[in-house]
Amino acid sequence: MDRPYVVLSAAVSLDGFLDDASGQRLLLSNEEDFDRVDEVRAGVDAILVGAGTIRADDPGLLVRSAERRGSRVARGLAESPVKVTLTTSGHLDPEAAFFTAGAGEKLVYASESAMVDGLNATVVKGLDLPGALADLKGRGVERLLVEGGGEVHTEFLTGGLADELHLAVAPVFVGDESAPRFLRPGRFPGGRAKLVETRALGDVVLMRYLLAEQDERDLVRLRQAIDLAENCPPSATFRVGAVVTDADDTVLATGFSGETDPRDHAEEAALAKIDPQDPRLAHATIYSSLEPCGERASRPLTCTEHILRAGIPRVVFAWREPSIFVEGTGAELLAEAGRAVVEIPALAPFVQRTNAHLR
Repeated sequence: MDRPYVVLSAAVSLDGFLDDASGQRLLLSNEEDFDRVDEVRAGVDAILVGAGTIRADDPGLLVRSAERRGSRVARGLAESPVKVTLTTSGHLDPEAAFFTAGAGEKLVYASESAMVDGLNATVVKGLDLPGALADLKGRGVERLLVEGGGEVHTEFLTGGLADELHLAVAPVFVGDESAPRFLRPGRFPGGRAKLVETRALGDVVLMRYLLAEQDERDLVRLRQAIDLAENCPPSATFRVGAVVTDADDTVLATGFSGETDPRDHAEEAALAKIDPQDPRLAHATIYSSLEPCGERASRPLTCTEHILRAGIPRVVFAWREPSIFVEGTGAELLAEAGRAVVEIPALAPFVQRTNAHLR
């Protein structure tokens, strides 16, 4: 993919508005939802809002939790993600919190005619939205959180440039046609989005949708691997589940961390149950809730090496291994070896919750 993985995030009223028209911001989220958004922010590389959102809401776009900021710094990252905005006119206040809050990098993608002098930011002119996303990818942005507003969300959706949608619905009605709506009219992609989670956060309901096309079998089997991780005994390391299937989606084996020995990794536990000469392995897929390890201290062979030795051609996982114990290099090593590697970040939050003891 020549762009980052894009997550759209919005809080809306029951009748689909982002705010009312009073001139004073209507807080639709509650503290539980604000904390959820803060967790999402801490896990991305950049946060994007439109220039209108900067003018209307003056967001700082920082990670609020000191613990989450510390965790980012421990991984070699800035305390908060890169801030990104899009502007046609260039009418942006240099004193806005977007530019003054936090010490991290700020990027402004502007039209050729925009007047953007005097901003504490790197300004890139003349790129359309796909071009801006490609530029972000080139700057190392792998995960992008888009927090609005409605015009920006509409442009991402109608352009087919979004992978996931987080929609928090608040129990209020706005009912004012002059108030800003979540989306503008437009030509949206056909088909139905895939609902991957619903969760009550106090009186707010979160709905998470997968927007990009995804093999239904991959989603089902990866959820099975994620659920298997709940069987892991208490551990100071990752709790992981794995499922191996053949070309017809028949399950060949399952495994989870610590299944027979505290040092067991899920992938090796599953593969240990299959005859290494089984011809079905040549067309198999291994599903792991966590990226297979590329480095390891507990045993001589990494999970990546186990997968390569088994000859499995396809690997699907949900969460990239964070740099807690070793660097997560498994996906890169597998891809370099010619394996098909599929990451489904929409399911990563379930894996993160299973491993909350490490955060």
